[in-house]
Amino acid sequence: MNDRMKRTPVTEQAPEVRAKNFKEVCLGYNEDDAMKEANRCLNCKNPKCVEGCPVSINIPGFISKAKIGNFEGAAREIAKYSALPAVCGRVCPQESQCEGNCVLGIKGEAVAIGKLEMFTADWSRKNKVDLSQTEPSKGKKVAVIGSGPAGLTCAGDLAKKGYDVTIFEALHEAGGVLVYGIPEFRLPKDEVVKAEIENIKKLGVTIETNVIVGRTITIDQLIEDEKFEAVFVGSGAGLPKFMGIPGENANGVFSANEFLTRVNLMKAFKEEYDTPVKAGKKVAIVGGGNVAMDAARTALRLGAEAHIVYRRSESELPARAEEVHHAKEEGVIFDVLTNPTEILTDENGWVKGMKCVKMELGEPDASGRRKPVVKENSEFVLEVDTVIMSLGTSPNPLISSTTKGLEINGRACLVANEDGLTTKEGVYAGGDAVTGAATVILAMGAGKKAAAAIDEYLSR
Repeated sequence: MNDRMKRTPVTEQAPEVRAKNFKEVCLGYNEDDAMKEANRCLNCKNPKCVEGCPVSINIPGFISKAKIGNFEGAAREIAKYSALPAVCGRVCPQESQCEGNCVLGIKGEAVAIGKLEMFTADWSRKNKVDLSQTEPSKGKKVAVIGSGPAGLTCAGDLAKKGYDVTIFEALHEAGGVLVYGIPEFRLPKDEVVKAEIENIKKLGVTIETNVIVGRTITIDQLIEDEKFEAVFVGSGAGLPKFMGIPGENANGVFSANEFLTRVNLMKAFKEEYDTPVKAGKKVAIVGGGNVAMDAARTALRLGAEAHIVYRRSESELPARAEEVHHAKEEGVIFDVLTNPTEILTDENGWVKGMKCVKMELGEPDASGRRKPVVKENSEFVLEVDTVIMSLGTSPNPLISSTTKGLEINGRACLVANEDGLTTKEGVYAGGDAVTGAATVILAMGAGKKAAAAIDEYLSR
């Protein structure tokens, strides 16, 4: 394989070191390595990588500037399309999107687009590049509910177009899933997330925290009393799902949402913070997605032996390959083709084990995947003292139940068209509130589409 077909290696913390700390795993490129990797790009006339990007970043455009060391120019090119480049460079599933479409990936390794985006955004932050250019004020107010990736993107795009945007956030800190869901070792909060939010505030966006829309104020009141001319709902999907098996209400059973929120947002991993979380000595994380990997790797760093318990085979794990690889390197144990049937407790109601059955793959189900079926006489007990359920989430019904004319579907998700318009005039929605739990970049794409539609609606 010649040099062009092989990507420039990225420095990472050694597994045995990082498994004991919450510092970022990936250390990224330096300037020379970033230029070296950028020069692998073929600058295709028909760039398939752009087609694979949910926010349509001009990838060859920013990489062509990085090739010659014009990192400020590269940052400005990305800023035309994305409000959260340092986040996306770290947590996007590039392997199935931009990099998955890279021509070099056919016979060799795709250009490390994500790592180049991460480097460019970090360089821009460290060198204090001002990306706060906006159009003249239009004198029109837009409310955004939720400060996660969908809400931040929508707010940023509208602010650039001259709208007066206020974000209403239920929690005490802005960022949504970026601050409460994704661990510090994948996405540093102070250095990265807060800095990107500050860039959005520099565009003129106001963020009001501790405002629970549906309780503190309703959407109807925002429109009728506060005179907002359009509303975007990007409230996410924070309601956890459970299996419904016996013992699930025992002490020592968490949803992944609660576990990660207490560690990430409430800093339970820091000794000086009075927000402890009991990780236990041996933890079972039920599920196989990215959130399950985050919970397992977090439990490991808190000193536990962490087990991923997943009912399908390893090849069907829905988590990103990079996350599975990192989890394995760090020592997470994978109990695949295994399904819990009951959580066992001691006399005080605390978890002491989990009754499981082994599974085998049967005929394909509606999704085309082979359906897991119980293997006969395979019941056993996995001795654990903590169980974390990572089975997905759904939207909280609070907003839909307190807003006239706002319809939801059978999955409790808001009904909206492809531009984000809901069943209520002037109210748009996007991200997990519409699709159910999905990725950061898909939420950003939805926020971007809705911003364009809101601009068109208010420009009539």
